[in-house]
Amino acid sequence: MVTHPLLRIGTRGSPLALAQANEVRGRLAALDPALAAAGAVEIVIIRTTGDQVQDRTLVELGGKGLFTKEIEEALITGAIDLAVHSMKDMPTELPEGLTITALLPREDPRDAFLSLKARRLDDLPAGAVIGTASLRRQAQLLAARPDLTVVPLRGNVQTRLSRLREGRIDATLLAMAGLNRLKLTEVDRSPIDPAVMLPAVAQGAIGIETRSADDRTNAWVGALDDGETALAVIAERALLAVLDGSCRTPIAALARRDDDGRLALTGRVASPDGGTLLEEAGMADVGAADRAAAEALGRRVGTALRERAGEDIARWAAGVTGQWVPGAT
Repeated sequence: MVTHPLLRIGTRGSPLALAQANEVRGRLAALDPALAAAGAVEIVIIRTTGDQVQDRTLVELGGKGLFTKEIEEALITGAIDLAVHSMKDMPTELPEGLTITALLPREDPRDAFLSLKARRLDDLPAGAVIGTASLRRQAQLLAARPDLTVVPLRGNVQTRLSRLREGRIDATLLAMAGLNRLKLTEVDRSPIDPAVMLPAVAQGAIGIETRSADDRTNAWVGALDDGETALAVIAERALLAVLDGSCRTPIAALARRDDDGRLALTGRVASPDGGTLLEEAGMADVGAADRAAAEALGRRVGTALRERAGEDIARWAAGVTGQWVPGAT
């Protein structure tokens, strides 16, 4: 039994966040017997702004950073040694002195369709109500099915599933990665082809954030880094950075190896009502450790998207408030 923890992991308190933190703790324990001892690695639950305020949309609250700010503050002050994040929640710019030291192997990045009334998105009748907290999902849903009604739905995975069972909505979309990590099978889910619903940037990837100067922690955490996941996430986040993405702009991206081993990246930007959806794609020969090439690919595809969208990106973002269009309730 360790008297004082060797490492303290900061995380949100949702079941999914805790599952991710426990995965990190398990991987650390497998690295070093000292970290496998009881009490050696402590999980510290930190409530974020996004967790505390549930009666407003993420857009209304200010977008990205809502699920990371308080955790990063604890990291900066030394209250924790590392933070575990869903990378899709992470702003493209980190606070000074902090870094993403490791990315775990990526789970299934696709979105999942869940309904008690239909097996697939195409099977829903006209006028069916879909609940989602994501403008990205809203825009692509309405681009594919403008006859549907999309309403805001916040809360953790369990809360959203309960709304489905209660009949308040006809369907919802969740990340396949979260459902897999929670081993939730009580509601049938159908993965959506990225050609229809491109995922959020870095969806399915778990990032571990540390203090850049904390050599002791970084030696342990750095050994957990998955190089292929890192290349994909770097490319996707570079695209996002070029587009200056936030929760006010529907942006999606997915990078993966093609059949010839090249890194292929597809990105989309859309108007919130799905009336305009722009897509660009690119590929590059990116070696296993060539992170600069992955970033360059992301910037290239992001720049192409930004040039096509022009001033529309700013107009779409400025037009989004706490109200959703269409189908606001």
